[in-house]
Amino acid sequence: MIIYISGGARSGKSRYAMELALEKSSDPVYVATARIWDEDFGQRVERHRQERGPEWALFECEQDLHLLPLTGRTAVIDCVTLWLTSLFMAHDQDIDSALAAFKTEINAIAKMQGTFIIISNEIGMGVHAETEVGRKFTDLQGWANQYVAALAGEAVFMVSGLPLILKK
Repeated sequence: MIIYISGGARSGKSRYAMELALEKSSDPVYVATARIWDEDFGQRVERHRQERGPEWALFECEQDLHLLPLTGRTAVIDCVTLWLTSLFMAHDQDIDSALAAFKTEINAIAKMQGTFIIISNEIGMGVHAETEVGRKFTDLQGWANQYVAALAGEAVFMVSGLPLILKK
């Protein structure tokens, strides 16, 4: 089962996802899709690590998430935006190729037994990207978000720390 959680930056997505995972399992998995590219981001990742207790298993993986041993588990996948960034770059910024790779991975995850709480940043609520590559990525993420939301059994939109249930 997929539970999709979307929202803006600092909307409470990760906190809500972790609370939900702990309600569903005493030994949840946290899948971090980030690549640490500077000191500030490293500090943010460390803050996330400290928020999780010892009951959490951790996988750090930028691509091929469907190959992780997640079957039968409750896993928080945080987040689609960073996962897509890796795929986008690995596919030479080709939207169609990156989206196809993402769909292959997400379809494989959807077929696994378990609960997968997938977090993504909602896009299209701010300024349009100034660069061509930024606009391409916005398109990619918008289509990927729609794809995951359609697959999900539940979908939640976070606003100011409050969950708005979109699909149950």
